[in-house]
Amino acid sequence: MGQSNAERLMEALRSRSPCVWIVTDEEEDALALVAEAAMSLSWEVRRWSVTTGVVDGLIAGGRPAEGTINAGAALAHVGAEAGARPGPVIAVFLDLLGLLGDEVVLRATRDVVQQFERSGAGRLVLIDHRDSLPAVLRSSVVRFEIGPPDAEEIRRIVTTTLRRVNAERPITISVGKRALGGIVQNLHGLTRRQVEHVITDAVWEDRELSADDLGAILLRKRQVLDADGLLEFVEAPARLEDLGGLGRLKGWLRERERALSDEARAYGIEAPRGVLMLGVQGAGKSLCAKAIATAWRRPLLRLDPGVLYDRYIGESERRLREALRQAEAMAPAVLWIDEIEKAFASAAARSVDGGLSQRLFGTLLTWLQEHRAPVFVAATANDIEALPPELLRKGRFDEVFFVDLPGEEARAAILDIHLKRRGCGLPAAEVRALARACAGYSGAEIEQAVVSALHSAFARSGGAERPGRGDVERAISGSPPLSVTMAERVAGLREWARGRCVPAE
Repeated sequence: MGQSNAERLMEALRSRSPCVWIVTDEEEDALALVAEAAMSLSWEVRRWSVTTGVVDGLIAGGRPAEGTINAGAALAHVGAEAGARPGPVIAVFLDLLGLLGDEVVLRATRDVVQQFERSGAGRLVLIDHRDSLPAVLRSSVVRFEIGPPDAEEIRRIVTTTLRRVNAERPITISVGKRALGGIVQNLHGLTRRQVEHVITDAVWEDRELSADDLGAILLRKRQVLDADGLLEFVEAPARLEDLGGLGRLKGWLRERERALSDEARAYGIEAPRGVLMLGVQGAGKSLCAKAIATAWRRPLLRLDPGVLYDRYIGESERRLREALRQAEAMAPAVLWIDEIEKAFASAAARSVDGGLSQRLFGTLLTWLQEHRAPVFVAATANDIEALPPELLRKGRFDEVFFVDLPGEEARAAILDIHLKRRGCGLPAAEVRALARACAGYSGAEIEQAVVSALHSAFARSGGAERPGRGDVERAISGSPPLSVTMAERVAGLREWARGRCVPAE
């Protein structure tokens, strides 16, 4: 079992680093954590905010130190007090980063940090929602991330919240141990306060907690995590059965359908990391990503790298870290990164964007290699040449599949799927003949041929007739496929993939 947040914070405070920086929106959780660590270490705590000045951080209702509303004066005060006391003092400053643009406040902060570094008399703890720190302070600061509550703590928070709500107005609790475990799992990754809010919302109207609340709890969790718009929650009605061909890829996925479960982990199976699907445009890679989520009954999260880029230094990297944190919070889940090569095409060329793409790419690679949460990454790519080679290294993905144009049998299956979906089922012999006629067409091009045939039949008959084999044949012959218009590129893709990728078919 890993260390608790309090244990990790005590380690950071004991390390003699003069300043610990806690980046969080959950200020109360951070203050409680500091108080717990301080009491375990038997250290004094002083807390400052611009509205209270310096007060005792462990005793509520204490009188503030006179003249300490000003941040510079407050820093000087805690520095002097720490120097006069026999043991270390933790000086907690709330929202100080927004004031560090003032040269006087920045100078006072540097003085306190240097004093604590020399003497060990205190530790400056900055609790702030901001994620930027002046460069002059970075070498003396340890950044501390508050981890989300584990399953046992979530269970305690749920119990405490239900007791509080019940005391206000009685509620009925009708969940068994298994259903409660499902609720706890769905709440994983939320902060303590968010867990309280989600559970309160779930029972507030009907005054009952039951297994039926699981869906509402997951929906509320999605809404909480979707506030920044970094990840898109995608409804994924596609099924593996909706994919024509890709037999080897579908078989690989079916083998791992339950590999994200607790039972698999107890069996000794590590959660699969994901697949990278390379290949011809329109061959079904994106549809496959959606089908994975449906088949595995997991939420599908789409990461659009375009929303990550920001004009402020460091903000793009923060956005990517936050998006990956949100994906882990939704685990077990499927994270879909579509056309991944477009996001990081400049990773090998530092001069293009000042190294931003390279830094983002490095952050993603590290996460792909090291993350432990059951997040299955379904990444797709069309342009092999734009793909940084580091992405293909073993350990990033479980497998790299090449999705080629469908063969005759797969084309027949794709035609049958799209014709029947639109009420245009044809005899098997005619479907096979159409499959031979559309050799070289991708799945997307075959679908568009069926759609075009539907339009032709409607325009001709006013809706009295369904499209027949002749309508589909005319649609096929009237639009040359990508494999013809870009024959050299398709041939190059196939040549590159030979021996490097596992064929999806």
